[in-house]
Amino acid sequence: MRKQMLKLTMWLACALTIGMATWMTVNSASAAAPLSTPLQGAITKKFDHFTTGFPLTGQHTNVKCESCHVRGIFHGTPRDCASCHASATRVAASRLPANHMPTMENCDVCHKASGWMPTTFSHAMVSSTPCATCHNGTIGLTKPANHIPTTAPCETCHGTRVWSPARFSHASVTAGTCSSCHNGSMATGKSVTHLVTTASCDQCHRTTAWTPATFTHTGIAPGSCATCHNGSTAKGKSANHLPTTASCDQCHRTSAWIPATFNHATVAPGSCSTCHNGSTAKGKSANHLPTTASCDQCHRTTAWTPATFNHASVTPGSCATCHNGSTATGKSANHLPTTASCDQCHRTTAWTPATFSHAGVTPSSCNTCHNGSTATGKSASHFVTQKSCDACHRTTAWTPTVAYSHVSVGYVAHSSGVLCSSCHTNNNEVIAWRFAAYKPDCAGCHANQYKPDPHKKTESPTTIFYTVGELRNCSGSCHIYRDSTFTTIKTTRNSHHRATNGGFD
Repeated sequence: MRKQMLKLTMWLACALTIGMATWMTVNSASAAAPLSTPLQGAITKKFDHFTTGFPLTGQHTNVKCESCHVRGIFHGTPRDCASCHASATRVAASRLPANHMPTMENCDVCHKASGWMPTTFSHAMVSSTPCATCHNGTIGLTKPANHIPTTAPCETCHGTRVWSPARFSHASVTAGTCSSCHNGSMATGKSVTHLVTTASCDQCHRTTAWTPATFTHTGIAPGSCATCHNGSTAKGKSANHLPTTASCDQCHRTSAWIPATFNHATVAPGSCSTCHNGSTAKGKSANHLPTTASCDQCHRTTAWTPATFNHASVTPGSCATCHNGSTATGKSANHLPTTASCDQCHRTTAWTPATFSHAGVTPSSCNTCHNGSTATGKSASHFVTQKSCDACHRTTAWTPTVAYSHVSVGYVAHSSGVLCSSCHTNNNEVIAWRFAAYKPDCAGCHANQYKPDPHKKTESPTTIFYTVGELRNCSGSCHIYRDSTFTTIKTTRNSHHRATNGGFD
């Protein structure tokens, strides 16, 4: 050990001697001449800096001697970084940048002589310094945009080794800012069935769990009651609740369902009968006029009477349900018989004037009005018949009449030239057969007009004539046979007479 110290002392003395000689030589040659002379090169090549206890490594190997040994003074040159690399030191060297982390440690704690970067770092050396001093976005990382809002120091939740996982306590979170994290993305937010509210989570929930939770209606958005009070999330309307689109808080208080205030203004127009049905609330009386109109068409919400009335709300064709002579004026004793409703002829403003249409009259019931009293009936000379007026007459006028329709099964249509009085001699619809023995054939009326001479049955060997009975149907066969055997027809005379030709020819 003593030999090593002696050797180091000799080297220092030699270096000092050489240094002084160099300084004197340089100053005598030129005050402005640099110190890096061939002499220096020779010195540095021979001098082993390791022997000084401060070996030159990294970037220091390229530094000129005079950068550290100012004015050629070798003795007492500082060995710590800050003595050279700090501001206002004896050496004009690198200074701490403006964004350097605040620290009192020596440079070589983090930096190497090989260069400023890369560097090693340990939070142990800044344990007493607040995180935000560095973690402010300029020197080191700062809070990301989606960081929970808090005024607590980083070290409250984060360690110095990693940033996740981190310890967390709601105590450091600003009150009322729950939704900035509990938004369904960063952290669990409101469920789809959550009651509608603008209140912050911490108004009802605790930070230790989310159930159980306290509740107050104070934070609920007005008019949003049904989002909870729907019968599933919370108690909703009962089955017999009045129909309304109004929110619960229009009538009910948050302290209890009853007592409750009520205002018809909250009830859907036209839905009166859902309450006023005689059970939930007073409904129509037994003698109320029949109508499908809602109560509010005639009645006011302040009282049942007085009430306005408008036939427009009455079901068409239901007049008689009121106009029955009891509830309201009905048909008079001399009113024409009809099944038509009042509004077929009468107006709602007055009974008269009234329009009339036979369209509402029951077919074949003409004589119920046209009886000579209620309305014009048959004249004294009218054809005697059981038919209804509308069998021959039109509703527009008595004349002209439609063609008379014979209903007898024995009637055969005659020529238009035949007069009704030719048969109906007594002006009656019903007439007797003149020759009843021959009904219902032509001979029943025309037997007296039968002429046997033209109706020969045979002419050989003697002449034989047809009888009326044999030719009772005038349009039937009346052949002339060859002989009395009546087996061979000599002359055919089929259908010689027709009722439609106006005669027998």
